[in-house]
Amino acid sequence: MTLTALEKSGRMEWVKILRRLVERKKIKKNLEDTKWEESDKFEQYYKKWKGLNDNLMKVPTLYVKLPSEEEPLLLKLREESRAVFLQRRSRELLDNDELQRLWFLLDQHHTPPIVGEDQMINYEDFLKVGAEAGSKCQQFFKAAVFCKLLQADPYGRISIMQFFNYVMRKVWLHQTRIGLSLYDVTGQGYLKESDLENYILELIPTLPQLNGLEKSFYSFYVCTAVRKFFFFLDPMRTGRIKIQDILACSFLDDLLELRDEELSKEMQESNWFSAPSALRVYGQYLNLDKDHNGMLSKEELARYGTGTLTDVFLDRVFQECLTYEGEMDYKTYLDFVLALENRREPQALRYLFRILDVQHRGSLNVFSLNYFFRAIQEQMKLHGQEPVSFHDVKDEIFDMVKPKDVLKITLQDLIKSGKGDTVASILIDLNDFWTYENREYLVPDTSEESEI
Repeated sequence: MTLTALEKSGRMEWVKILRRLVERKKIKKNLEDTKWEESDKFEQYYKKWKGLNDNLMKVPTLYVKLPSEEEPLLLKLREESRAVFLQRRSRELLDNDELQRLWFLLDQHHTPPIVGEDQMINYEDFLKVGAEAGSKCQQFFKAAVFCKLLQADPYGRISIMQFFNYVMRKVWLHQTRIGLSLYDVTGQGYLKESDLENYILELIPTLPQLNGLEKSFYSFYVCTAVRKFFFFLDPMRTGRIKIQDILACSFLDDLLELRDEELSKEMQESNWFSAPSALRVYGQYLNLDKDHNGMLSKEELARYGTGTLTDVFLDRVFQECLTYEGEMDYKTYLDFVLALENRREPQALRYLFRILDVQHRGSLNVFSLNYFFRAIQEQMKLHGQEPVSFHDVKDEIFDMVKPKDVLKITLQDLIKSGKGDTVASILIDLNDFWTYENREYLVPDTSEESEI
């Protein structure tokens, strides 16, 4: 069978095409080989000149970049894996039945004699209970825990009640940490303001003392509660709080105290997180807001408390604090209230010091003190009182604080002296200054009663 001229021509074309493809593949392969060779050479010389060895190439990565919002699958995977991990940790904790069994074992193995009302247990019986209590309890039955709770018992025993409370506290801390960690979106061990708001909002239905709150007030309650956490635990205003710091402070105890249905009226009034306290603060804000625009002007804030805060102090508040077109919102007002109601606390003194430091020098000198005290003197004149000499007040302030530098007072000087609240009060509020000046007359005289 012979091929026609046309068929021969077509065959030759296919041969040429195939040859060109083969040549291209060879060229591509050579280029890839060249790249690999260059990479190998670079790695070889780099390790040689830097003094590295092959083992360093097997070191695991120490830093893994968090997935961004543009990587939804990675975000979801991270979220799900953290949820599974936290659930596993939660199952490792003692539940109510296991705690009851632990108490039964402790009561069964207590070591006589009974002294007072507390049952006691020695170390041998302590280890027996640990052996029967199960694997979940092993972390509590250690010599270090026993020694930590050991007191002046002549038989070398510890209180069963104290030990059980210790276990309960540890379990509660772990449960709370896991609960808070569920709201830690980034998994970095801290909560942002929105994270803590979500946590408290979902906690409200579990607190019987808050059952009477209207749902329309929930957002204001959450804002009131969250501000206390951030005011005291984030004084540098980073916008986030470590979960560890939340657990270490007493605020969660106060918040969860609202689970007690029989909480006394006095306890509720002294608890910032209670319904009466939150309604009181918000009610004060509404009463100050005369034009009902939801914000406070300087003139409206001047009516706060006894209405004796000086104009100079209020001017500085509006200069240093976040405002909106010269007016203060509820969140900024909460910081203001927390600072004035907790003046002994370092965080409150930091807030007030920032306002008193009119020259932004990090310290208060004679000029700063005089700048604020002149307003006190002017108010005294308006009330028909004889103004007190600034030099006397200045000397008294320096005597109280005893700063390292005799010419200026730092924030640390105020905190260390224990008189920072007094210094701030007599510089910003006429009523507080008058109370301080007349403290000897306001203290009741008990000498006559003692003689009787």
